[in-house]
Amino acid sequence: MTQRPRQIPFDLGHREAFEREDLWVTGANADAVSWVDKWPAWGAPVLVVYGPAASGKTHLARVWQKTASAVEVDAKKLEGLRVANDFPKASFIDDVEQFIGSEEGETALFHAYNRAKEEGAHMLLTAARAPKEWGFRLADLKSRIMAAPAVAIAPPDEQLMAVVLTKLFSDRQIFVSQDVVQFILPRIERSFATLRTLVADIDQKALAEKRPVTIPLVREILQAQGLLL
Repeated sequence: MTQRPRQIPFDLGHREAFEREDLWVTGANADAVSWVDKWPAWGAPVLVVYGPAASGKTHLARVWQKTASAVEVDAKKLEGLRVANDFPKASFIDDVEQFIGSEEGETALFHAYNRAKEEGAHMLLTAARAPKEWGFRLADLKSRIMAAPAVAIAPPDEQLMAVVLTKLFSDRQIFVSQDVVQFILPRIERSFATLRTLVADIDQKALAEKRPVTIPLVREILQAQGLLL
């Protein structure tokens, strides 16, 4: 009798892999990767990388962070850049739109931009939408950001969807066969956010029921979500 392959489930949590070797380049993200790789020859103090949720913007920013020894800037650090004695030569802000629409946030970002220009420094900004869609309050900040290069990460092609799906499972220490990956892809919305949610659901069910991640388990989840008849 042939024994079914077994996978022992352990709830180890998951670690997102942000190394350069984990970054796969396809037609969907090639332009963004190319622009980031041009650093420091951006032609401006700022580069904006934008795209949908879970599209790899943060991954790309983390890769650049290591290359450029960049400082990650959060809400607390942003205002401090205005008066910093040792302004960082490279910094990045993830989800910069959180500061847009707030006069305080935009003012801090405006001063950080000016300091970067004065110091010959660079800032990488990530966002969900193109700068032209941001609801700016400060005209001076808008003019500066609109003059900076901005590059999109496009909706994923099938190749990138397969790679990202495999990576999401790997981040959770889950091995899946390519049969499982190919079963999933034509049955779900082509978006990174959908992939991330689905992998979390699969992981939860597999752990709760102590089952390996196989096509039957995935089929049950997709049926429950109304994606299969």
